[in-house]
Amino acid sequence: MPTSPRPRPSSSCGCVILAAGGSKRLGRPKQLVEFKGVSLLERTLQAALATPGIWPVVVVIGAQADQIRPLLRRHPVLIAENPAWAEGVASSLRAGLNTLDQFSAQLGRAIVTLCDQPHLSAQSLSALLAAGADAPDALVAARYEGHPGAPALFGRDHFSALSQLTGDEGARTLFRSVPAAKITMVDLPQLSVDLDTPEDFHRITGQPIFD
Repeated sequence: MPTSPRPRPSSSCGCVILAAGGSKRLGRPKQLVEFKGVSLLERTLQAALATPGIWPVVVVIGAQADQIRPLLRRHPVLIAENPAWAEGVASSLRAGLNTLDQFSAQLGRAIVTLCDQPHLSAQSLSALLAAGADAPDALVAARYEGHPGAPALFGRDHFSALSQLTGDEGARTLFRSVPAAKITMVDLPQLSVDLDTPEDFHRITGQPIFD
């Protein structure tokens, strides 16, 4: 069962942070890797919690849950534990959306984001919200390197399709199934930087990930 955050005024847009992966290519939990003195997951949490119009924030955890949970207890978030995390990102999407529905079946929209984009900010998330403000069936994606990617905003009409994804299929599978004209793009080139490998860490920070 998810933990309960402190009360906050209701909003029409929740946020799901996918943080359940095993970080096999990195060799250590990327959620806890620090960038400029703050862990990647905490940076993502701070961005979501600082964005007006987003509530609640759900964090999906799986691998290394015992290490990550203490960090989350410092923040007013819902925790969704995904024991099936090894099946792929689709299982985490389902866990996150299910937790949002437990919180409120009236939420009209949700932003889905990752925990390994060090330049994610409240301004980035606000831009997605603004782009989808007038469309209840919104499908809004960050655009970098010429393609739609995370984070992305989904109107409730898309929740069912997201919940039906399987294996390691993420939101990009949904993007490919929808006519391009129905996707609103927000140019956020800084989000092309993510952290998957030791080489990524060295390129971003100038330091080796292992001493």
